Amino acid sequence: RLQWETLGRQFVEYEQVAPFLIPEEQQRRLLDFLPLFLKAWEQSAGVIVFPNLQLLASEVSKLLTKEIKRNLNGKPAEEARLALEQFLQQKGEVGDGRLLLKLVYLLSQTDLRTMWNIIGSGLPAALLQCLYLFFTFPLKKTSDGGETSEDDAQIQEILVKIMLNMYREEQGVEELLAADKLQSLIIATASLWDQCNHSWKVPTGLVLRTISKAQTKNSIMYLQAVDCIKIAIQNLFKLADILPACDVCEAASIILCFVKDSYPISSALLTEFENNDGYQLLLKILLRCEGLQQTEGDPYLDEILDMLTCLTTYGKTELKVSGNIVHPQLPHFDFEQTQSSGMTVKNLQAFQVLQSIFQKSNDQHLCGRILAAIGTIWAWSTVNFFLLEWTLQPINQFTDIIHFKPHPVQVQFFRLVESIVLDLSYIPHEILKKIQYLIKENVVPFCTLTALQCLLSMTKKDLLFSDIFRDSGLLGLLLALLRKQAKILRKSAGTHLPGLEEGIEKELNAVMLNMVSALTVGSVRNIVVLKDYGMVPYIKIFLDDECYRNATLSILEQLSVINYEEYMSIIIGALCSSTQGELHLKLDLLKSLLRILESPKSHSAFRTCSGFNGLLSLLSDMEGALQDPPSGLWAAVGQNCILELVFYTLQGITAALHLDPVNSNFFQRNGLFEKMAEDLGSLGCFWTQGEWQIPMSLEKTRTFAEFLDAAFCSSEPFPICLKNCIWILNFLDHMVKGTLHLECYFKERKPEMEEASRNDHEGPQAFAFKKTGNNCPASSYRLWENPEEKWEMGDCAIALPGAVCVMVRLLPKLYKEGHSELSHEIQCAVVDHIQSLVKSEKSRQVMCGSGLLSTIISSCQDAFRNESHPLHLPLTRLFEKLASQAIEPDVLR
Repeated sequence: RLQWETLGRQFVEYEQVAPFLIPEEQQRRLLDFLPLFLKAWEQSAGVIVFPNLQLLASEVSKLLTKEIKRNLNGKPAEEARLALEQFLQQKGEVGDGRLLLKLVYLLSQTDLRTMWNIIGSGLPAALLQCLYLFFTFPLKKTSDGGETSEDDAQIQEILVKIMLNMYREEQGVEELLAADKLQSLIIATASLWDQCNHSWKVPTGLVLRTISKAQTKNSIMYLQAVDCIKIAIQNLFKLADILPACDVCEAASIILCFVKDSYPISSALLTEFENNDGYQLLLKILLRCEGLQQTEGDPYLDEILDMLTCLTTYGKTELKVSGNIVHPQLPHFDFEQTQSSGMTVKNLQAFQVLQSIFQKSNDQHLCGRILAAIGTIWAWSTVNFFLLEWTLQPINQFTDIIHFKPHPVQVQFFRLVESIVLDLSYIPHEILKKIQYLIKENVVPFCTLTALQCLLSMTKKDLLFSDIFRDSGLLGLLLALLRKQAKILRKSAGTHLPGLEEGIEKELNAVMLNMVSALTVGSVRNIVVLKDYGMVPYIKIFLDDECYRNATLSILEQLSVINYEEYMSIIIGALCSSTQGELHLKLDLLKSLLRILESPKSHSAFRTCSGFNGLLSLLSDMEGALQDPPSGLWAAVGQNCILELVFYTLQGITAALHLDPVNSNFFQRNGLFEKMAEDLGSLGCFWTQGEWQIPMSLEKTRTFAEFLDAAFCSSEPFPICLKNCIWILNFLDHMVKGTLHLECYFKERKPEMEEASRNDHEGPQAFAFKKTGNNCPASSYRLWENPEEKWEMGDCAIALPGAVCVMVRLLPKLYKEGHSELSHEIQCAVVDHIQSLVKSEKSRQVMCGSGLLSTIISSCQDAFRNESHPLHLPLTRLFEKLASQAIEPDVLR
């Protein structure tokens, strides 16, 4: 603080005596003062406490301006440039140019009033003249090498920062008009770009862009009066033929800045640009950028494209177009609402440059930037899409040539088309017709694929597209193409034809199936069209390939809307004909079946198409699949996946029986519960090898729910066979209550086949099932950990009493050699659990009517005869409870 006060007094003294001193003495005293000021500034961390700052800034700026002019006066340009450089590099001399430059830079950063004093000193014009000399006249390297280069860089940095600070202000730009160097420098960039000082290219561009942003009405009139833009364009036309494209872009971007930035004040420079073939120049330059590496033309190529995009909205007259809205349109589309405020297109000439570049170039970066620019223009105002499409028709015309473009450009283009529907809620019928023709011709399969994906996305937005694409013939076209592919698949079954169904063609088939699926969802008319084309036998051919399966099943599920029997016949037939190794096919078919069985109207068709026998045949085909250790083909599948298949099979049966007396009576009357018990008993986890050891007593007595937790949620060692038995009994328990078809214990995961196989062989002890809802997709699955989940069992309504009989038939087979005590403990827990299901009189009546008494006697004779058997007492209690409601006199006798 004291130091600043001392400096303040010294400067006051200087002010008082300065008017009476000769200029040389005045300058010497000021130069003696400046190092002290600079030192104080450095020691106070840049905090200036100086009362006469504006006056000091004025004095220092005037001195710097005077010294610059003294070094330039009367010298040829190259000599003046050398003298200027030497002056600015001086240290410790009377004319210390570096000191003056540094002081002006520091003062230019303080406040606006100080900046105005600097501007008023004449420094803006003097420094622009310096910049002109540095840019246009490169010096040869000096003998002392590196030091000079470092000094040049420091001087350049300070000089440029001062100019940027001054030229950000309109007053700074106005000060330039008294000299002719602004026009000279602009024209120099357009004519001497290849001959200039390369180290001054970027700084010169930065300074001119700053001047451009601060243009005033006077500066625009000045540039117009000297034909600055006209001369620059003429020179750039010459450079465009000889310079590398990236260099021409850099030079042209500076000129275009002045055109663009001046327009909000005056249209004069834009008019001059347009009248002198400015757009043709830009088209020529931009087309020369084809083949550049993406970084070579950046950022100047992108800058030109951005400015050109802005120019599309420059114009005095609003475009008025009246197009014919083709119907049908989406219900919420209202053209009147598109007449919104925002930046609307007024300059079609500028847009035509963008359009022509896309039409003439196949360069990925260029074409991608044009599409991005169009998206930006649409985002400015929704009306811009209509203004352009009803005049220049860019998207309509691009559709004719899009297959020639690189793949990423095709993807970007169709996303843009998609946004017309998704974002603007408008259906461009003419464009869609051209896209459909593109699909029909299929010149470039990747383009066809991308086009179809675009239409698929639209179709999912609104059901209206189901009608549009049927009436346009797209649905029929897709069905014809799929019929052809299905014949090829059928012909090549079991063989591999080179190139068949590989890569893009396979993806195309998948998208066509997805498209047909989307077109049939909710559209009975389209389902009828599919049937009338005789496509059902061909569609089901695609079931065998997992890549096509989801879409194929969706199509078949839509078919069930008009013909449940045909759907059931196909699905049940596919299940029965599937091989042991086609596990995922079976799971996908079962899940599709479950979705259809949600409708009670489908139950009759399921029964008449031998659905029950078909699902039970899946269980019988899994004989020995859950034995430990696994053997044969089942060893490669994994026991978790087998349990999953058992689960979904039982789910299907439960869904078909749910609240359906006819199906329930059919299942009971035909002995299918007994068949189910037999098939489940032969899976390999239940004991089927004759005698087994009976423990003398049981140390533990746990409930069935506790066993579920102990088997899967604790660290207690548990034989894998008994674990599997418990889970099958848990499935049956939910079947008894009629809720199994509402459960979901499996969560989808990414298909990591080797890991899945390894985890399956480790057994389910590492995982626990999780109830997650009733929407489990078909894929690879793993069991979720779930230590907190509890299965509370209480008295509840019995929906399927026959399932209790299945549990009882499996009861004697709940045994694992070497674990007799644990086996019998589980048996007792199951009996107690069954007893808990028949607490009410109504539930006992239901169970007696299902033949449970005779099932208990026939299945558990050894336990009844042997009073020391652990099951004797619980079975006797259950029997007595049921006998009180018995309606089976033969059993009682």
